[in-house]
Amino acid sequence: MAIDRIVIVGGGTAGWMAAAALSRLKKGRELSITLVESEAIGTVGVGEATIPPFVDFNQLLEIDERELLAAVQGSFKLGIQFVNWGAVGDSYIHPFGNYGYEIGSMSFHHVWHFMKSQGDNRPIQVFNAETMAAFFGKFARTQDMKREDLPPINYAYHLDAGAYAKFLRGYAEQRGVVRQEGRIEDVALDGESGDVASITLESGEVLEGDLFIDCSGFRGLLIEQALETGYEDWTHWLPCNRAVALPCNRDDGSPPPPFTRATAHKAGWQWQVPLQHRNGNGHVYCDAFMDADEATDILVGNLAGKPTADPNHLRFVTGRRRKFWNRNVVALGLSAGFMEPLESTSIHLINTGITKLIAVLSLDGVTEAQRETFNRLTEKEYRRIRDFLILHYNSTTRDDSEFWNYCRTMSVPDSLTERVALFRETGQIFREEDELFTETSWAAVMMGQGIAMNGHNAMAETLDKGAIKAEMDEIEKSIRFLVQHMPGHGEYLRRYCPAKPL
Repeated sequence: MAIDRIVIVGGGTAGWMAAAALSRLKKGRELSITLVESEAIGTVGVGEATIPPFVDFNQLLEIDERELLAAVQGSFKLGIQFVNWGAVGDSYIHPFGNYGYEIGSMSFHHVWHFMKSQGDNRPIQVFNAETMAAFFGKFARTQDMKREDLPPINYAYHLDAGAYAKFLRGYAEQRGVVRQEGRIEDVALDGESGDVASITLESGEVLEGDLFIDCSGFRGLLIEQALETGYEDWTHWLPCNRAVALPCNRDDGSPPPPFTRATAHKAGWQWQVPLQHRNGNGHVYCDAFMDADEATDILVGNLAGKPTADPNHLRFVTGRRRKFWNRNVVALGLSAGFMEPLESTSIHLINTGITKLIAVLSLDGVTEAQRETFNRLTEKEYRRIRDFLILHYNSTTRDDSEFWNYCRTMSVPDSLTERVALFRETGQIFREEDELFTETSWAAVMMGQGIAMNGHNAMAETLDKGAIKAEMDEIEKSIRFLVQHMPGHGEYLRRYCPAKPL
């Protein structure tokens, strides 16, 4: 059956990202796209930090970056600072760009480790432009620099998720998407196929569709409540199951740092996402080791300023749907699963879900091959991100609480055990196909949390030490020059995309 009517259930970031992207399919076609949401149902809105592919998503929609950032109180992000993860008092940055560049067909960290064994004691961080710019609170885009011999700057955004959904709503409605206000009272299934045939609103209005996009959040109104798809629970590896979110002012008037901060506490961790005029904050924790009052007290005690709202308490189960596309329903965002926002992957998983959907979608109808491909690729992506998140918890020396004792000693997936063992022995990191996290990402977290390289690629031993030192000197010099000539992040925002009042 041809797809002439697409119904998106739920708004928020997931719903309006889907609507904006799918609206491009309307060009030259008779395609109906309706988004159903209720003002009475709030959205979670905690995913305020993004990663570089999100920049590409907005460019694909031909959205002007300056206009977007001004509308969503946006700031720039060069990476994530992790505090107290390997041990209390430790700190490191997971940057978006690479350490150095390949030398002799080897990733830079192998060359760096070889030179370290020869007495070069420079930390690997000085060979990464994003880390150094973040450390000094600087920012500029690659295209702002007049020289072409300087390293590129990889970045993402911090943004107000509610404002972003509002921005995309305007974009989508201009392109023919129809918003329908109302709560869903009933879901009707086709008696023969088992597909979702229609939804009924409280008003009694019935909306029929050929393809449904479930963006209803944790409830999974279509994918779970109607189709009973099932859920794979990962809390034995990622035990945090609660969060409290709370925005605040920056009372000292300091400029927003160009990075997200994740600070580990005794039974979880706290995020700080700096927007232009406020911070987004939250405390993710495990209720088996901490109650809600203590979690809230820890969060409030570690804010940069006065709270601007009441605490918002959230419950979740880390894991994924057993199918992301079941019958004629595709789940996106929290309907598809939950991965805590430790590496800012929440919005990214919406992004890649939409990208995969558009790539396999045929408006001639839904086929089993489309569903199987979408589900296989999405499952693989979730599992790889899962392993990367587990790494943060398991690779710690912390023994100051029962929570960290559990995380440090728990069994982990064989795929992660193998990756850590290989890095520890040889420094080697193998990326598979289109895996999200780069070699630098894995190396930054493992080294940042105390997993030391005991060896490196044997080919590094064949390099000319004098020539390699000169090349490393030039990399460090170029990064130093670049960062010295960048403006402060706050100054850049005032010049480039000053925030509009919300």
